[in-house]
Amino acid sequence: MKLKKDDTVEVTIGVNSGKRGRILSVDRENEKVLIEGINVCKKHVRRSQRNPQGGRLSKEMPLPASNVMLVCPKCQKTTRVGIQIKESGEKNRICKKCNAVISSISQAKKTAVKK
Repeated sequence: MKLKKDDTVEVTIGVNSGKRGRILSVDRENEKVLIEGINVCKKHVRRSQRNPQGGRLSKEMPLPASNVMLVCPKCQKTTRVGIQIKESGEKNRICKKCNAVISSISQAKKTAVKK
């Protein structure tokens, strides 16, 4: 999965299709993402010391990662994500439409020189 926390994504399938939001968390084991303001459900809560008023709370529920697409920060279009490895060994995520660098995955590794 090539999505990270704080990426802007657009929902492609379901009731919320076409809506954009920021990723709050990524569950790599189950391949699900939690998006701010998307897939909100109501949870009924009883009165307690923690919640003295009770009532209905809004809560975001996770979506499958296959139902969202990354929005490129440069061209503002939904795009697939590619990996580019430079000669120095640095890995970058790139936009498949405009080839802009989205973010860095890992820095170049320093090689030890034997004497």
